[in-house]
Amino acid sequence: MHTRIRALTAGALAAIAASVAIPALTGAQASPARSAHAANARSAASQADQLRALERRRLHALVDADTATAGSLMAEDFQAIPPSGDPLARKDYLGAVAAGVIDYRVFEPVSQIAVRRSGALAALRYKVSFDLVAGGTRVTHKGWITELWERRNGSWLIVWEQATAIPNNFDLFLRSIEPPGQS
Repeated sequence: MHTRIRALTAGALAAIAASVAIPALTGAQASPARSAHAANARSAASQADQLRALERRRLHALVDADTATAGSLMAEDFQAIPPSGDPLARKDYLGAVAAGVIDYRVFEPVSQIAVRRSGALAALRYKVSFDLVAGGTRVTHKGWITELWERRNGSWLIVWEQATAIPNNFDLFLRSIEPPGQS
């Protein structure tokens, strides 16, 4: 009788080992909750990558003065706050780019674009390299960009943008943010 109990125990242990080993060997998930968590993490990473790609597309369009493409990624109520501190509405910002008043020669991320997303909102932040002519003054420097994107009708659109300059020539930077005619 003692041998029979030992045999059942050995058989039970073999069954338990098989139930653990088979999913591990086949790649099956042990927990539906863990599987859902992994799917959510992949989806979040995918959304972050999509937002990064949209932002790079918008920056390239601004450098090319392609206001149609840039505008398609900007909400109608978009507002930019440039280093000068004067808010720019979407229409005014795109108009300045189209007219060459703002002429981006380089506008590219020099750091990873960080993305924080919650529901239909996403915040993006990154360090950027600027080379532009603003109001006739050429300015080349680094800066920080912080943005708020919102998912509207299934599409991500930028709603707010805040640019903070990291000037390499402080006097030139001060001249670039002076109101026109105050030099």
